[in-house]
Amino acid sequence: MEIKQEKKDEIIIIGLVGRLDANTAGQLEKKILPLIDEGEKRLLIDFSELEYISSAGLRLLLLTAKRLKNVKGKIVLCSMKEYIKEIFEIAGFTPIFTIRESQDEAVKEFV
Repeated sequence: MEIKQEKKDEIIIIGLVGRLDANTAGQLEKKILPLIDEGEKRLLIDFSELEYISSAGLRLLLLTAKRLKNVKGKIVLCSMKEYIKEIFEIAGFTPIFTIRESQDEAVKEFV
């Protein structure tokens, strides 16, 4: 999996490319959790190039959301393919996360 990262204003944008599964979740965890520890509170995760997510990936996102909540931060997800959005629905995660259709819509959630 490739992880793209950029900062736009006060928002860290993480773009995921490929598969987020048991083999790659640790790689993403090593990227995201230190950002929160360093004081970042606004995290946008762009799923436009993500092809697959497993329960390990879902667990990591839940952990990230909890960490951000503890520091009064926020996570927003965007640009999910329909079948990935269905995985979130089946797992019961859609009420937990703010999910938007595009990165532009997701950025507005932080205003």
